[in-house]
Amino acid sequence: MNQNKIVITGIGALAPNGNNVTEFWENLTKGVSGIAPITYFNTDDHKVKIAGELKNVSTDHIIDPKEIRKLDPFSIYAILATHEAIEMSGLNDQSFEFDRAGVVIGTGVGGIQTLEDQHSTIENRGARRVSPQFVPKMISNIAGGHLSLRWNLRGPNQTVTSACASGTDAIGIAMRLISSGDADIMITGGTEASITPLTIAGFANMKALSQSNDYPQKASRPFDLNRDGFVLSEGSGMLVLESEAHARNRGAEILAELAGYGASDDAFHITQPSPGGMGAYKAMEKAIFNAKLNINQIDYINAHGTSTPFNDKNESKAIQSLFKDHSKNMKVSSTKSMTGHLLGAAGGIEAVSLVKSISTQIIPPTINYETPDPDCTLNYVPNHSQNFSFECALSNTFGFGGHNAVICIKKYC
Repeated sequence: MNQNKIVITGIGALAPNGNNVTEFWENLTKGVSGIAPITYFNTDDHKVKIAGELKNVSTDHIIDPKEIRKLDPFSIYAILATHEAIEMSGLNDQSFEFDRAGVVIGTGVGGIQTLEDQHSTIENRGARRVSPQFVPKMISNIAGGHLSLRWNLRGPNQTVTSACASGTDAIGIAMRLISSGDADIMITGGTEASITPLTIAGFANMKALSQSNDYPQKASRPFDLNRDGFVLSEGSGMLVLESEAHARNRGAEILAELAGYGASDDAFHITQPSPGGMGAYKAMEKAIFNAKLNINQIDYINAHGTSTPFNDKNESKAIQSLFKDHSKNMKVSSTKSMTGHLLGAAGGIEAVSLVKSISTQIIPPTINYETPDPDCTLNYVPNHSQNFSFECALSNTFGFGGHNAVICIKKYC
């Protein structure tokens, strides 16, 4: 195994509260929510009428208008976020060994907008009217394929689908591909475009979503006693990973070190977390061990913090169980209070947020935290961002099927 550090040299973000890293980070630190009434379809027949839609997204000068109709939104979002990350990394201005540059991308549901649209076509207009673009727009791996085609990335190319842990698992797997010597550069993160009638109805009918339709920006309230479910959102968060040697040899600015990755499964219930969050505990423990750190070196966690009754209680218990007395000194915040839940892209934008936290030494808040829950007793950085000196942090993501994925990011030195 190559013992070289894995570093982050570029980040890109497309989120309900910001269409680029600068806007996204400014709004996170100001506590600005991107949750609003759904505009993509008529919600009269729906119990849930709010979501984290993207707003005023421009593809100008990045994607040829003739190509747009061939792309599902989840691929478009990945291209836009990757474009920003690659521009930031400086790779667009340099030659590199394309056979040693690859992609690992996470998505929960892939091209579901295309699937629903084409299902309507076959039902109402017949089989002959189904688009020949249907399959290459819809399949989950296609976003990663488009990234490789666009930037000539001929190294490993994989797509991870582990529900809400997808983006973080993708980052961890990309890290390991570089560590094992299979690549020098990996483009990685998550993308999702799942605000559709079927998806909203499905999550709503299983009582997973908040129904605070009258107060959209207050609907996502992680760790608050009165939380009533998550808010479905969309977007993409992408990172450029490199071996330290490769980044230094080309004179890249290094934003942070990706130090560790841990994954587990609850093997308990298809949608509920295991009691006491033991699966989350194990994934955090593995990430810290993989980073060759001890628990007292972790001072901040960007929590999964979905605003659901079960997750927030069990994640809090897992953190307390693992970190013991040190948990009293830690900061824990949920950026989902402002972005909503991007499913397979959550780990991507939350990794971007964590890189910015480390570089600015600012912890974004958990907004809408008004009534403490006796089962959630950590420092959740309520309502306002905080300046905080720290070097090592975790990003937690947990998903249906019991999937747990955690990455550890360190200040680079």
